[in-house]
Amino acid sequence: MSRPLHRLSGGRLSGGSHDSFDSHLKDKSDKEDINRRSFDSQMKDKTEKEDCNKSHSSSHPAYLSLKFPAGLLDNPSSKPGFNENGFSSDSLKTLNSRSRQKLVLLLLKCSLVLIVILALLGSFWWTISISTSSRSNLVHGYRRLQEQLISDLLDIGELSRGSTRLKELEFCSSEYENHVPCFNVSNNLLFGYSDGDEYSRHCMPGYRQNCLLLPPVNYRVPLRWPTGRDVIWVANVKITAQEVLSSGSLTKRMMMLEEEQISFRSASLMFDGVEDYSHQIAEMIGLRNESNLIQAGVRTILDIGCGYGSFGAHLFSKEILTMCIANYEASGSQVQLTLERGLPAMIGSVTSKQLPYPSLSFDMVHCARCGIDWDKKDGIFLIEVDRVLRPGGYFVWTSPITTVQNSLRNKENQKKWNFIRTFAENICWNMLSQQDETVLWKKTTKKKCYTSRRPGAGPSLCSKGHDVETPYYRPLQTCLGGTQSRRWIPIESRTTWPSRARMNSTDLQLHALHSDDLGEDTMNWNIAVRNYWSLLSPLIFSDHPKRPGDEDPSPPFNMLRNVLDMNAHFGGFNAALLEAGKSVWVMNVVPTSGPNFLPLILDRGFVGVLHDWCEAFPSYPRTYDMVHANGLLSVENGKKRSCTMLDFFTEIDRLLRPEGWVILRDTSPLIESARALATHLKWDARVVDVESSSDERLLICQKPFFKKQTN
Repeated sequence: MSRPLHRLSGGRLSGGSHDSFDSHLKDKSDKEDINRRSFDSQMKDKTEKEDCNKSHSSSHPAYLSLKFPAGLLDNPSSKPGFNENGFSSDSLKTLNSRSRQKLVLLLLKCSLVLIVILALLGSFWWTISISTSSRSNLVHGYRRLQEQLISDLLDIGELSRGSTRLKELEFCSSEYENHVPCFNVSNNLLFGYSDGDEYSRHCMPGYRQNCLLLPPVNYRVPLRWPTGRDVIWVANVKITAQEVLSSGSLTKRMMMLEEEQISFRSASLMFDGVEDYSHQIAEMIGLRNESNLIQAGVRTILDIGCGYGSFGAHLFSKEILTMCIANYEASGSQVQLTLERGLPAMIGSVTSKQLPYPSLSFDMVHCARCGIDWDKKDGIFLIEVDRVLRPGGYFVWTSPITTVQNSLRNKENQKKWNFIRTFAENICWNMLSQQDETVLWKKTTKKKCYTSRRPGAGPSLCSKGHDVETPYYRPLQTCLGGTQSRRWIPIESRTTWPSRARMNSTDLQLHALHSDDLGEDTMNWNIAVRNYWSLLSPLIFSDHPKRPGDEDPSPPFNMLRNVLDMNAHFGGFNAALLEAGKSVWVMNVVPTSGPNFLPLILDRGFVGVLHDWCEAFPSYPRTYDMVHANGLLSVENGKKRSCTMLDFFTEIDRLLRPEGWVILRDTSPLIESARALATHLKWDARVVDVESSSDERLLICQKPFFKKQTN
């Protein structure tokens, strides 16, 4: 079948370059001439020719692969059209171009797949190398890079600010020496507050003073505990001799004014001592003495109008913790003197708003001539006492109007006394005993008492929507709160102190916690407190080798007394300090911007309060030896707040005593920002690494003792 094979040659090859094919091409030319002359007559052989074409194509692939390119190269000027075989030359060019494109795409795809495979292999090798290397070194190096970046940014900021850089804060004028923001009785009266609300806190716009408060002229560092419990420097507080002598409270009168000191003694020639008074209360409960109050379930006491804290000072030796609350006083403040003695206290008023404590928080509420008219406003103040009192808890009231002789002589007092007794009965309080001016009630432990009352007798129970467990200065309510709480447990059924601080699994279930949660928290804080003390001890002794009351410095177990924990969480810092044998008490603050663990803290036998740190804390200046905050900067930084970090730090400075300490624990960037602010407050500051694998750092600061110059 040579004929069909030769007829399918469709291109021309140059003769000079293909000598080996001369004879073959000659035969081919002759046959092509014959084909052209007889083209029309041989159309009937079309099918046969096409079959021959297929046969030729399959049997000479190499020949065609050379023939098409050769024809295209030898005849570049040929016009487009059909060749003698019926194929278009343009079609051949398009086909060749597409083949090349497909080849290029195929090569690109193969290259991409190869790159991906290499990348995956490299990543896998890197992961293996990381797992076998020291990860702590990597994290440590990463943190160092962060610190260097922050340092560089701060340097750039300092250079860019130039003369406008932030300067150290100035000192406030002398009128702010004992300033307590948000408490201004005269201004509150001008704004129309009355009926006791003028003593409440009102944080109005523009109340902040971003300046540093200087201590009084003759201010001295407080004496160490327990000496400082009984003796304070008179220049450290704002009080006059007349206020000392004219004090009306029983516990206020247990004090003597000496040359430069105020001495508080439990024994007094005018009155039976506070020890006898405490012993009397224990006997009224049915106990042998006040040392047995712990066994009766009494650990925490709310002391309303506490005088100067002598009742709580005495009970502290019995491991009973007393929280003093009293109205703001510009001079002769009960709260200021109590805190100066190293005892728990804060500004608060039962007659204006609900206290920032959870329902069912205290084992006893005490009022010794506290100046509150419990019969006013249909007994609404007693309803607030009932809210914070635990089931089975005690309300102790000492007042002249409770005696029969005074009631008979004064009809008005008799009317008040009758109302209070009836109202107490209607809210299910049982009057256990009355001796002289002191009356003691016990709150019911059974909820059915409320449902068994006759219709219309006493206030109703709060609905679940109104029974807020931890209100934050809400208006006083006329219904009985706490009855909806899962924490309705009689004080006799609770674990006694000190086991209460550790809490068993049943107690933790009430707070939706597991024993492992508290156990891990306790272990971490025990380690942290040991580290804190190892850092503070050399600093304390290097700066202050001797303090008033000590000839030779002893281990700093009593260098601190009043501690403020600004973000208490579970109260682990408080528990660790007690476990380490430190003679301190801690004000456990739970920020309103975070989760509310205040009920847990109070159930552990500690004291605490709910607070918004964009507002001033309800305390006087220079009342805490140490301020501690773990993670608070992160909590506040993640919220949209109406205050700045400078406001936050100036408030810490106001609360801190001269030579007092600040310990902040947070992430490295926030600690670096805090260190910059500490220098503006004139604090001595240093940053300490927590551990190599942690991104957290410690900022330890001390407030210098700037003495006010006499005019």
